[in-house]
Amino acid sequence: MADKSTINENEAQQRPKKRRKGLKYNRWIVKNIPFYFFISALALIYIANGHYADKAMRKISNIEKHLKEMEFEFKTVKQDVIFRSKESELARAVEPLGLKELLVPPLRIVDTLTEK
Repeated sequence: MADKSTINENEAQQRPKKRRKGLKYNRWIVKNIPFYFFISALALIYIANGHYADKAMRKISNIEKHLKEMEFEFKTVKQDVIFRSKESELARAVEPLGLKELLVPPLRIVDTLTEK
């Protein structure tokens, strides 16, 4: 029985050491809580930055699509204006108003009284 009491005493002595090690570990965790908050804040900023970048990319994509549509519309309108500004097209457009195209070149009027 002496052996059992020695074993029990040895076990009793070993247990507090483990608890102290656990307490030191808990103190270390508590001591580093500000660092954990800092890491958490950095993680939140990183996630928010990712969402902001995605939102900006979607907005840029929509603006690029709108810009392409506006370019196509500009080219179409420009082509239409160039087509309508042709002399033959202008003649057809003003014919219902009674205006006709000149067949003879215009006369030039010069003042002969002024000296050159």
